[in-house]
This record gives sequence, structure tokens and C-alpha cells, in this order.
Amino acid sequence: MVNYVLAAAARTQAAAMLEELDTQRPDAARRLAQEALAEMQAWPELTVRRVAEAAAGARCSVAGAYDPGPPPKIIVADSASPARRDFTALHELGHHLQQNSFALMEAFARRPDSGVLLEDAACDAFAAEILLPAPLVGQHLAAGGPTAPDLVELWRASGASRMAVCVRAVQHLPAPGHILLLDADGKVAFAASHGLPPVRRGSFQGDIPTLAQARAGQGRAQGRTQVRYRDGILGQELHAQTAPMGGYLVAVLVTDSAPWRTFTTPTKDTGPQAREYICEHCGEEYRSFDPACAVCRVPRCPECGSCACPARVTERLCPGCFIRHPPAMFADGADRCLDCS
Repeated sequence: MVNYVLAAAARTQAAAMLEELDTQRPDAARRLAQEALAEMQAWPELTVRRVAEAAAGARCSVAGAYDPGPPPKIIVADSASPARRDFTALHELGHHLQQNSFALMEAFARRPDSGVLLEDAACDAFAAEILLPAPLVGQHLAAGGPTAPDLVELWRASGASRMAVCVRAVQHLPAPGHILLLDADGKVAFAASHGLPPVRRGSFQGDIPTLAQARAGQGRAQGRTQVRYRDGILGQELHAQTAPMGGYLVAVLVTDSAPWRTFTTPTKDTGPQAREYICEHCGEEYRSFDPACAVCRVPRCPECGSCACPARVTERLCPGCFIRHPPAMFADGADRCLDCS
């Protein structure tokens, strides 16, 4: 199960990243909020390239990539909208900040997976914080939680990308759930989850109840539905509401306390029941439908990425300074850390 602790840690890390950015470049957050990609292209220490989306080599939840170099490079897909390019650029800037700051990397050292999951989640939170500051979010998202029309209004008022709006809105869900952004074909263009297993980008959800009704009509619908996870597995029934969002369909789904209804009882978990596990490396309790490891027969923990096999080596000893560092402190093929090479 996706852990509330990871989401909270990502927000804490994002706040630390904003402090780091302000130390390095005072007032940069304000300029980035106005035009992130153009601002970053003026920074001499970074190489920022726009490429065709197929050549972006994206390894994140966005259409972009970060190469620590040297010199460090940020790659952003050129086919996206300006707002989406800015969100992608800020996400990749988040990788740059985290991988070049000892203070930010300390959070990775405390995690068995060297912070892989935390780093990417913090990048999304960092980008959304810059593009959608708290006062603006508070004006458009009700205290009881966001509705689908609320998200559309926030998107129109802010000029931020749909993805940034989804990330900020999922932080305000009153119960476990998802915020999905579907393209015209009914596939997930972006998904943000809270307290439930993540929905895969590119997965087809256009035929499930409520979403199918919305696609057949004017984009607005509400009811109950189940989202589709790996291998077509349907999860528990969720309260859902949709709205059209500039050529896309945005859907807010929650287990209970749906903000668009006066009263909603928790939905029954009618989906298949996954087995429960306790991670031997980080102690996380989780459920999983994922394939089990061929050796230990335990699926990977969603928190640290480990199965029950003996722990992998997550730090390397630098022969120059004799300090153990996270893998991010070593360039590809280098035996010495970045400080010693």
C-alpha cells in the first residue's frame, strides 16, 4: 500500500528544496513561477535542452530527464504545452537540487532504497509548490477537499499545468483516493494517488463506470467506480466525480467523504484482496498484487523497493575521502565520489 509517510516526507523534502534554492538563488522561486524553462536556460551551471518527446528518455512521471553530468543537463520534451514543459523542467530541477546538496541527500541515507521513491515524489511536490503557492490553492480548493470543477478553476486561474494541479490537489483529498487525468483515448496521462496503490500512467481507464459515462457525455459525471491496476485487477469501489479540463478529463476519486456530496459512507472494498507483508528492510506493512521475487517469493516493498532477499549495497566507499556516499555521489564508471574526482 502506498504510504502516507512517503507523501509527508516528500512535502518536507520539497520545503527543504525551496530553502536550498533560495540560498543559491534568492528570488528564483518567483521567477521560476512566471516562466520556469526560460529562467533555467539562463543559468550558466545548467544545460537545459528541449528535445522531441520520443527522445526525452523519461525515467520519471514527467516527459523529461536529468543527467548529473558533469556538466549537469536537464532535458524537457518539446511537444508538450508550455505549462507542462515548465512543470517538467521544475521536476528535473528538483533532481538537480537533491543530487547536489549534502543536506538534501541526508534524507536519502535514512531510506533503504537510497531515497529513489522519495526523490521522485519530492520533485513533483517541489514543482507544484512553485507553480501553485498555498494562498492561490486556498482560494480555489475548498476546506472539505477538492471537487473536479475546483481543479478546473484552479488550473484556469493559475496558468499552471494540469499535472501540477493534480499534484497539489491530491495533497488535499479528505480520504484515500486518486486524481486522474485522462486523454481523449481514455488513457491515464497523469495520476496522483493518496493512500492507495498508484494508477499507472498510460493505463486504459476509459471504460470503467462514471469515467465511461463522462466520456460518452459532456465530460461531467459522478457516481461509484473501480479503477484498474496491474493486469486488469480492479480495486475497491470509489466515489468519483469528473469534469472536462481543456481536452482532457479530470477525475477525483475517494473512498469516502466525497466533497461533492452532503454525506458519503465509506465504500466497501469489493476488489481482490492482496496479501499482507512486513518489509524485512524498512519495517513497512504493505499489501501487494505485484509478482513475487523468484528467489524469496515476496513482492517488492512499495516504500523502499526491496523484497525479502538480503539487502542490496546502497552506499559505496570512496577511496579518496574514505566516506560512504549514496550512488548519486558517483559519476558513471567513477570509483571516487564527485568531491574527490
